[in-house]
Amino acid sequence: MTQQIMLDKYSLGILGELMRDSRQTVQQIADTVGLSASPCWKRIKDLEAAGVIRGYTAVVEPEAIGLGLRVVVEANLAVHTEDTVRKFEKAIAACPQIVHCLSTTGEADYILTVLTADIKSYEQFLHDTLFKLPGITKVRSAIVLKELKSELRLPAATAPAVPRKRRAVKPST
Repeated sequence: MTQQIMLDKYSLGILGELMRDSRQTVQQIADTVGLSASPCWKRIKDLEAAGVIRGYTAVVEPEAIGLGLRVVVEANLAVHTEDTVRKFEKAIAACPQIVHCLSTTGEADYILTVLTADIKSYEQFLHDTLFKLPGITKVRSAIVLKELKSELRLPAATAPAVPRKRRAVKPST
């Protein structure tokens, strides 16, 4: 659960840097955003504790691991009872081929992104899994020809960090 916390330019800068490259050291991030390492580390820990930072992961090229087919699926449920929706959403969460799921307004109740090796494995997935999901009544599939953009960075934190100006130290006399 995400707590509501104030995000100033330093916290936004930290988030931007972590989204750009989460393998940076705290010192590297601190230098970029204009903080010392200790307050930077504390802010990162606070952002994690508040649920703003949900985790850290490697971004893997699907084709490099044999997942060459991406399909966008529009799915509709026959009924929208609390029990049916809960069972459907639980089944979606347990299915590794479904890498993204949105509950939507409009023509589709849900929009899914599915990754499989090829069209034959997608057909198998349809029959063995998707058509058997609780409450499913209608499925429309669109094969992705080319991915034009897949951005993991959120726009609110992509502004370049503004380094803090350090005060000039007056020489002692």
